Amino acid sequence: MATLIHLNGAPGIGKSTVAQRYVAEHPGVLDCDVDRLRRLVGGWQDDFDGIGAIIRPVALAMIRAHLDGGHDVVLPQMLVSEDQRARFRAAALDAGHDYLHIALQAPVGVAESRFYGRSEHDTLNAVIRRTVDGQGGSDAIGALDRRLAGNAEAVDDVVHVDASGDLEATYRAVVGAVEAARQQRPLR
Repeated sequence: MATLIHLNGAPGIGKSTVAQRYVAEHPGVLDCDVDRLRRLVGGWQDDFDGIGAIIRPVALAMIRAHLDGGHDVVLPQMLVSEDQRARFRAAALDAGHDYLHIALQAPVGVAESRFYGRSEHDTLNAVIRRTVDGQGGSDAIGALDRRLAGNAEAVDDVVHVDASGDLEATYRAVVGAVEAARQQRPLR
């Protein structure tokens, strides 16, 4: 049985970095980074949020196909809306696969500091930063972080991972969470 490993958290918390490392060390696992998929659609730099709505169904199809092939998928995607998260969860569960929701969390300011420490020379980072700044910048990151924490407390299918340390420690904690969840099957 394959597993959709959903890494959720505020911008800058380390979702994409942890996902990239995970797939590098786990052959056959797909890194379905929706933000990177957006770059495949024309106009993504001008309408980042709108392109997200276009690419999410593509991501869902990719996830489902990869899981159906018997391979795990890592989804490094901030999903604040429970409706959106439910769509991704259903893509796995409805096909008989597992879903593991991992919330990467850190004290206030950690995600923001990492987010604004990213290189703006990378086009994707620059577009994401412009989008976040347009939504309120630091205040928006803090609000998203608080909303995610509240959502994570309200649902029972989430594993909390402390992402306040260095990314190596966060990665090890995620791997440990995946291994622990597998021992407790079913993950559903």
